[in-house]
Amino acid sequence: MERGTGTPERRRRRLLVLGAGAAQLGLLEAARALDLFVIAVDRDPAAPGFPLADRRAIISTEDEPGIERLAEAERINGVIAPGIDWPVAVAARVAKRLALAHPLTPEVAQLAISKVKQRERFGEAGVPQPRTEIAKSLAEARAAVERLGFPCVVKAPDRQGQRGLALVEDEASFATAVDAALEASRSTSCLVEELIDGQEVTVNAFSLDGRFHPLTVTDRMRADPPAFGVALAHVWPSALAPAHVGAAVEAAREAAAALGIENGPTYTQVVVGSQGAKVVELAARLGGGHDAELCEAALGVDLNELALAAALGEPIPAQVLAPLEPAGGAVTQFLTASPGELRAVEGVDEALAVEGVARARIYRTPGWRFGELRIGSDRAGAVQAVGDSRAQALERAAAAAERIRFVTADVDAKALA
Repeated sequence: MERGTGTPERRRRRLLVLGAGAAQLGLLEAARALDLFVIAVDRDPAAPGFPLADRRAIISTEDEPGIERLAEAERINGVIAPGIDWPVAVAARVAKRLALAHPLTPEVAQLAISKVKQRERFGEAGVPQPRTEIAKSLAEARAAVERLGFPCVVKAPDRQGQRGLALVEDEASFATAVDAALEASRSTSCLVEELIDGQEVTVNAFSLDGRFHPLTVTDRMRADPPAFGVALAHVWPSALAPAHVGAAVEAAREAAAALGIENGPTYTQVVVGSQGAKVVELAARLGGGHDAELCEAALGVDLNELALAAALGEPIPAQVLAPLEPAGGAVTQFLTASPGELRAVEGVDEALAVEGVARARIYRTPGWRFGELRIGSDRAGAVQAVGDSRAQALERAAAAAERIRFVTADVDAKALA
């Protein structure tokens, strides 16, 4: 029955969302606004996105057999994995086996989730990228770094969120970084990569019938080591010169084409420096740092809604990708908390009262234990602000962030390990 009426209920379209964490909040909100029936999957019973779902399933987003059984039982109309890499291929394979529409083929999705396969395809297609070598042991990694030199980046080839990722300045910490990457890797291998100096930007785009539509190019402001690679803010528009922004977009376009991505969202990290624009990696999904919401705030293009349409096989007219009334500037600034057990979060209403602040997200509830900032999931929340200029948006986001206070208490160090 239609809720609150005596008329027969129309069947709501049923969407399976892989992940209910901070990275999925924007899409889950968009799905609710569209009145989709959402089944959310996450192994964390306290995942912050679960309250936005009609049904929750405490299943790992990597448990493909369990997800397929759930999808069949729920008679879903579509499946999507926003904000996280590995489940992108799970979603594509499940969709194919259930004969559901999906923007990616399983073959393309598998390429997208592997940094090794990406590097191979980029090399074949001439996509500019850092010099990279794969190693299956410390001895092979040492041989690689002899050719590439220090400083270098060591990473797991099939992880995200800075798991198994390290900036290595010299020999002293190299073995530790390689061991950590090998341990984090699903494939018992690691990548040793040259460090490219320059500004890192994120190119958020949407492909439609083979045409790449760039949307926002944001400066990615990163934390210092040991939180190497962790974004503290995404800032739009980029401060780079227009020609350099164009080079970043072109590199992202070439990367998407090399992987065979013809439909759906892409999130491409590009470093622009003295050697030009080089692709660090591409993800065939929405960005996990509220990038879709920033795109909507900056350009008026609802990237979450576009991703939902693609997952459900709905037609997408090209004109919806055209910016409406661009803002002067837009910023997502992430929040951090002091180590310890979270007792309370204060000042959220004060932050939302700052002019131009559109959102304030808090990822954790009291009882959560924060450690030192090392990986993306250590962040405590985010605020988003717009302004008449980049500088004004930055000022507003900073003012909002200053008003939010995470009250933590010291806990035994062993509990944080």
